[in-house]
Amino acid sequence: MREVTELSITQAVIDRLKDAPDARFKQVMTSLVTHLHDFVRDVRLTEAEWIKAIEFLTAVGQTVTPKRQEFILLSDTLGVSILVITINHPSIDGTAESTVLGPYYWEGAPEFPNGANLAEGVKGEPTFYSGRVLSSDGAPIANALLDVWSGDGEGTYDMQMEGDTGMKARGRIRTDAEGRYWFRSIRPLFYPVPDDGPVGDMLRAMGRHPFRPGHIHMIVSADGHHPVTTHLFAAGSEYLDSDAVFGVKESLIAGYDRHEAGVAPDGTSMDVPYYTCRYDFRLRKA
Repeated sequence: MREVTELSITQAVIDRLKDAPDARFKQVMTSLVTHLHDFVRDVRLTEAEWIKAIEFLTAVGQTVTPKRQEFILLSDTLGVSILVITINHPSIDGTAESTVLGPYYWEGAPEFPNGANLAEGVKGEPTFYSGRVLSSDGAPIANALLDVWSGDGEGTYDMQMEGDTGMKARGRIRTDAEGRYWFRSIRPLFYPVPDDGPVGDMLRAMGRHPFRPGHIHMIVSADGHHPVTTHLFAAGSEYLDSDAVFGVKESLIAGYDRHEAGVAPDGTSMDVPYYTCRYDFRLRKA
């Protein structure tokens, strides 16, 4: 077919995929072309709007740096990231729910012993975290790994800080023989996702705010179990009902109890008021 019409163009493009050697690639691209063409026809896309869309995607790519992934941010703010995660990582029998990875994960954080302060030298309200990692049947998991990271008390991540600060408020902790973990960090507060780039322009055009509720990130993994990428959201935080990246799940909202200066649960002295947060993670068996 040489000449195409508004309706026949879709099948013409799909027909060009007939010799694609990868069946899954062929399936995905066939669906993508079908929905994309239907979208263009549905909104009667103008040439000016088409060029604007190309300029927007180009700007997103130009904003990406080794410390900033604007395409992940675009996916997050359009709800695509959480949709993919929810499809691929269902919670079964009360196992921990997954949520978005976010743009600030940094592989290779140092490993610390239980009780360590992961936020040494980071501003914020001190918080003592503890809990257990359990299998779906309730059995404790020894040597499970918690890869933890967060921003500071103002929501600023180390990747956003001026200069070469190195890793801050990050670390890996392993559970003891009874599946227990405990460490110190800070109480997370709400903060905005980066809105000084094309995704921020998109959010403003949508009439949306860029804020995320207070949360701390964790990837929890153990031999013989499915890993989970998740958050603990601070109960009572602003924006729990309007998270800019749609990542909040009720089961991940955790209580933060305030205490006056004194002795922390691990027996160490706290000379300022502090918070405690306790949460157990259940992992699906592989």
